[in-house]
Amino acid sequence: MKGILGRKVGMTTVLEEGGRATPVTVIEAGPCYVVQRRTRDRDGYEAVQLGFDPYRPAKRRTEQSGTPIKRGRAHHRGHAEASRPEAGQFKAIGVAPLRRLAEFPVHEGEQLLPGAEVKASIFTAGDVVKVQGVSKGRGFAGAMKRHGFKGQGASHGSKIHRKPASAGATDAARVPKGKRSPGQMGNRTVTVRGLRVVGVDANRNILLVQGAIPGAPGGYVRVEVQ
Repeated sequence: MKGILGRKVGMTTVLEEGGRATPVTVIEAGPCYVVQRRTRDRDGYEAVQLGFDPYRPAKRRTEQSGTPIKRGRAHHRGHAEASRPEAGQFKAIGVAPLRRLAEFPVHEGEQLLPGAEVKASIFTAGDVVKVQGVSKGRGFAGAMKRHGFKGQGASHGSKIHRKPASAGATDAARVPKGKRSPGQMGNRTVTVRGLRVVGVDANRNILLVQGAIPGAPGGYVRVEVQ
């Protein structure tokens, strides 16, 4: 298995042999831990579930602070703690609770048991990978920004400068399926293929991948060898 979860750090430029400047994306890849092992006999397929990014300790208010303590699940858990079922699952394998979980296919003979650590060192420079992430959300966008429409005239009496204009034929009396219209832009799962691994820093779990990948800095990504 050559796949890992990580976090996008940002972009920079590296100089390769011959002095060629190559734009790369820096990815914090792991360390990840095997949380579950899927087997063909029990689950019908072979895969491992990896976890990444441990929960940070929650800040709890005490009786001595003088601030009223709100009771209930939302206050005790918040966004900084795992739920009790999640905590029990991780405790059974001896790993701190992790925020991000994802499955990766493996071969039947691979020995990856729950609790095993997966680091960026599984990749080597020259590997061709695909990276999956959530693109930046742009909110509700018009047809010109979302689909690249040219727009209407800016002068000479035009009154529909940025509108999408016709929505379909009049005899159909409906909007055809697939009509490109204003709507939510971005915030979708996007996969970019054919990216080359330029460098690997095994000590710091850093991958340098040629080109751009989806999402904003700090967003989770999934990296797999094609």
